[in-house]
Amino acid sequence: MKTILLGVSGSISAYKAADLTNSLTKQGYQVDVIMTKSSTEFITPLTIQSLSHRLVHTEVIEEPDAAKINHIELAKQADLFLVAPASASILGKMANGIADDLLSTVSLALLPETPKLIAPAMNTYMYQNPIVQRNLEILKESGYEEIEPRESLLACGDYGRGALAAVSDIVQRTMEKLKE
Repeated sequence: MKTILLGVSGSISAYKAADLTNSLTKQGYQVDVIMTKSSTEFITPLTIQSLSHRLVHTEVIEEPDAAKINHIELAKQADLFLVAPASASILGKMANGIADDLLSTVSLALLPETPKLIAPAMNTYMYQNPIVQRNLEILKESGYEEIEPRESLLACGDYGRGALAAVSDIVQRTMEKLKE
C-alpha cells in the first residue's frame, strides 16, 4: 500500500482536505496527514482522522513512538508528498528552508526521490505577488510540481486565480504521479 503524506496549511480551502483525504483513502492509499496550527482553525484534526483512519500529526515535538523521530519517519515513509492547500506562508517557509512547524520540518527531511506536489490556495493578489511566484519557482527547481489554482470567485469576494484546484484534479494528478 502506497503512503501519501498530505500537508494541510492554513487556508479557507483547508476544509477540502477532508474530501481529498476521503477520496485518496477510498482509492486504497494510506494517507498520513500533517496539519499546521492555522489549518486546525478551519477544520479539526478529528475530522481528517475519522476519514484517514490514521493519527493526524500537528506538532513537531510530539513523538507517538519514543523509539522514532516522528518528522524523519513521516518523511521516509512517504511515497508521495502533497501539500493541499498550500498557503503563501507554507510556500515561503518551504522555499526558504524555514522549519518552524511540523509541515515545514518534514518538507526538509523528504528523501530526494520522493515525488512532491503543491496545490496553492490563496487570494489572487497574493498568488500573483512576485515573492510568492519566486517561492513557487524555487520549489519547482527543488523538484516540486504545482497543481495550479483555479480562477474563481474567492471567499474574500475577489475574482481571479487562487482557488484550490478541484479535489478530483488533485486526486487524479496524485494517482498519475504515483504511477510514474
